[in-house]
Amino acid sequence: MSITKKHDSGASEGARRATEDAPESSAPASAGRWSAKRKVSVVLELLRGADLESASRKYRVTAATLIEWRDRFLAGGEDSLKSRESDVEDEERRRLKSVVASVSVENELLRERIARLENGRPLAWWKSKP
Repeated sequence: MSITKKHDSGASEGARRATEDAPESSAPASAGRWSAKRKVSVVLELLRGADLESASRKYRVTAATLIEWRDRFLAGGEDSLKSRESDVEDEERRRLKSVVASVSVENELLRERIARLENGRPLAWWKSKP
């Protein structure tokens, strides 16, 4: 005994997808993967104050999925802002290391010059005051 399934050609689904202009269209595609661009548009709609339940029904996606998309979107934005701050901090750190290195080189050169000028004797004779 074999079970046979009727396969829909998917013509109406493909036609509907082909005629969609935007993710906000009246009949969003429920099958298949969502592009990042479509997810962003839905998340932005939620962030602008759209009701979670109505958006869930409108886009035929569970509320949990929408919440996950929103949280990942916000975490990505936060990480992006953090990386910019660390780039600024890294640049400042590199600049300060360069300054310390140049001061160290100058100090070493001055020590060598003093040593050559002294030739084994102090540069100046100091008398202590009584």
